[in-house]
Amino acid sequence: MTQRPVTIARRLAEAGVRFVVIGGVAENLHGSARVTFDCDVVYDPAPDNQLRLIATLRDWGAWLRGAPDNLPFVLDGRTLGINPVLTLSTKLGDLDVMDRVAGVGDYATVLARSKETLFEGTPLRVLELDALIASKRATGRVKDIGPAKELAALYVKLHGREPPRVKEPTRRPRRSRGRGRA
Repeated sequence: MTQRPVTIARRLAEAGVRFVVIGGVAENLHGSARVTFDCDVVYDPAPDNQLRLIATLRDWGAWLRGAPDNLPFVLDGRTLGINPVLTLSTKLGDLDVMDRVAGVGDYATVLARSKETLFEGTPLRVLELDALIASKRATGRVKDIGPAKELAALYVKLHGREPPRVKEPTRRPRRSRGRGRA
């Protein structure tokens, strides 16, 4: 793991922002050897926390990752509210800020499925291993298959059993219009 993504989480915590670390940094803090170059967090959407998050990100010169310099971008409560995921570049490194986690839920649910971990003397909330596995499985992204398998192996090593499976949403078959009806 590179030091930079965890430093971003530590600095957010020092700024008083309420959040839970997810993604690659959480994987690392659970013992994964995967290298990550960004920090992914789910933030508390309460107005006071949004203000702290916005102020901190502005201080860090946050900008939409990959966006052209001339693109109008205003980092405010409305921007956070209408974008479930913001992928940002900052002077400290890359940061993905989101309001929910696939397979887990919104901030309140993520918080309930997290634990406190100390990093360089700073307490950080980190998504629990089983919830992290569920989130990787729920995304359905090819890039999450390997990490999900590695995390599941870590879970077995720590708990002596397989991690819980994500319940896939069931789809009801569509009714065809006009057929089979009187």
